[in-house]
Amino acid sequence: MRLSATSQLPKLSDFSADVFRLNNGLTVIHQYIPATPVAVVDVWVRAGATREPEQWSGMAHFLEHMIFKGTEQVPPGMFDQVVEYWGGITNAATSHDYAHFYITTAVSYLEDTLPYLAELLLNASIPDEEFFRERDVVLEEIHQSQDNPDWLAFQVMMETVYQDHPYSRPVLGTEELLLQHTPEAMRSFHACHYQPENMTVVIVGGVPQGMALELVSNSFSGFKARSSCPPLSANKLTPIKEVRRQELFLDRIEESRLLMAWTAPGVDQVRTAYGLDLISVLLAEGRCSRLVNKLREEEQIVHGICGNFSLQQDSSLFTITAHLEAENIERVEALISKHLLDLQTEPISEIELARCKRLLCNDFAFSTESPGQLAGLYGYYNTIAQAEVALTYPHQIQEITAEDLQQIAAEFLSPHHYVVTELKPYGESER
Repeated sequence: MRLSATSQLPKLSDFSADVFRLNNGLTVIHQYIPATPVAVVDVWVRAGATREPEQWSGMAHFLEHMIFKGTEQVPPGMFDQVVEYWGGITNAATSHDYAHFYITTAVSYLEDTLPYLAELLLNASIPDEEFFRERDVVLEEIHQSQDNPDWLAFQVMMETVYQDHPYSRPVLGTEELLLQHTPEAMRSFHACHYQPENMTVVIVGGVPQGMALELVSNSFSGFKARSSCPPLSANKLTPIKEVRRQELFLDRIEESRLLMAWTAPGVDQVRTAYGLDLISVLLAEGRCSRLVNKLREEEQIVHGICGNFSLQQDSSLFTITAHLEAENIERVEALISKHLLDLQTEPISEIELARCKRLLCNDFAFSTESPGQLAGLYGYYNTIAQAEVALTYPHQIQEITAEDLQQIAAEFLSPHHYVVTELKPYGESER
């Protein structure tokens, strides 16, 4: 291994992994777990849907499919055969902020599989015939998503919340735009974004550090020449200063949905973001939470209700979703707004706060038990912020006070300014 090819970056004292920067700009994160015979490699790329020019919407996800269609050295299907032959598994995913690709295998077989993944990521050839064949697969994904009522409601909500920001666009893209994509455009997108400074390679498991760095240095060394892409539109975020309301009517659902949404800070204000995660649990996770207890258990006017906080790079999202009868929508929306006002004006008990912290910290512990979970956590945070931030979560959650939550709720969870999406059975539109 050429030690001069890497530099180790400063490490927080409580961060278990080591972070390196290769001379070509590639980031490598390694954590040695000697007790496990498993090795996980997770490659994260800043090439999600937010990097697409609007006319190329859906390109990032489509490219995820085409990565596996081979290179001049690796024909279509060969990578999967190699990984399967050595008893491993592989998969990939694309979101607004990232695309990532991973292999889980035995340590002894990592040298036989990782070079193939690197070859696909760096040298994807995107052959014309495979492009048009795989486009039909992606089109079918779009059609299936449009048959899902919850996906439709969520997408309408995202469009209403984010408007001119790329977060408003579906990661899958649209059929109309997908049919306009060309292999040449995708090759340009790939060569523009699949570059070392946009990539993080995470290796977690029973792989010694020297072996990991040597394998990555040798495998990720032949990047394509960078190409240019059409310019991106400004990622404009329009503040929500009113109630933005949308209604959907479908003839294939039996119960209605109510979705309420608020924008929140991205990773640049991570403490505030974690406070909103606590509020989501306080309001709508578990039978003891305020909205579940009041609306489902006591008044029985919802079939189910849950909260969710999604941390994103530019702007996070806080949502409350209820399944209910259409005639209860107005009342439930009013009660949720009242609970938000109460949250801002009435003290939060230490017992209630302790329950929420315990749930989140336990969930974090349960979700970081395996090499695959750790690799995903490090890669995600290093793509949207810095890897070291990942393990500060429990500490930051424990530091948040009841007064902090009230201030955060007052600033970001207005009972008067939000987005609401109502999904109702088609017959309700006639009432």
